[in-house]
Amino acid sequence: MKQILLLTDFSENSINAIHYALNLFKEDNCNFYVLHVESSKSYLSDDLVMGGGQSIYDSIVKKSKNRLLELIENLKSKFHNPKFTFQEVIDFDGLTQAINQVKTSKHIDLIVMGSNGVTGAKEIVFGSNTINVIRNVYCPTLIVPEGFSYIKPLEVLLPLDLDDTLNSNAFSELLKFTERFSDKLHLLRMIPSDEVSQELENDAEYISTFIKGLDYAYHVIEEVPMDYTVSCYTQTHPITLTALLVQKERFIDRFFTSSSTSKISNKLRVPLLVFHS
Repeated sequence: MKQILLLTDFSENSINAIHYALNLFKEDNCNFYVLHVESSKSYLSDDLVMGGGQSIYDSIVKKSKNRLLELIENLKSKFHNPKFTFQEVIDFDGLTQAINQVKTSKHIDLIVMGSNGVTGAKEIVFGSNTINVIRNVYCPTLIVPEGFSYIKPLEVLLPLDLDDTLNSNAFSELLKFTERFSDKLHLLRMIPSDEVSQELENDAEYISTFIKGLDYAYHVIEEVPMDYTVSCYTQTHPITLTALLVQKERFIDRFFTSSSTSKISNKLRVPLLVFHS
């Protein structure tokens, strides 16, 4: 049974991401943990001061719990899926701390969240905080862009830079996903020059070894930034999901001193699925 963590701030964006997940896993037995992280800024001045004689529980916890329970009832009513169970979770820590606690205690297989990028009108849980979740939570994470209606991820795009290898646990996990849900995997290997590199030879070996029974396309892209390549490719091909492989030991240096991943996550056209090595 899958253990899936759904993040919500009760916005339309986060609920849309939850609907995507429930459509995607409709054939699976799933335990869904619906997490709402209550910001201290939102309750210290409002609930505690205006609460009068009410207890802290009534002022804060009960209010959020009731909203979560109402959301869960709406999900049950909309999807009518006997394979699904739901449990509400409320936390008052920072977002990534709360996610990591639930991930560990509930043995989470996948995190699902919405993202409206840094241009969102109001950053509460999501928006630019998407990057912090990818950076600080080592768990497969599915990020659904604002307003994206569910489409089965039949064609998946995987961009690769020089440090990405197909001989990794992360790529193995992606293959399991694509073999289950997808018809085709598009691999884009980005290199800094037109020289034949060891990475290209390795790719050929690993593709012949690991990709069995799945249609794929493999392209070498020379001297083009990753975010630009991904943007162009998703506009010219029927891509319905983009994946990224993240190596823990060099994650910050590779992805955040440069701006490729930030740009990709902030300009999502299709859902983004991140796997950590």
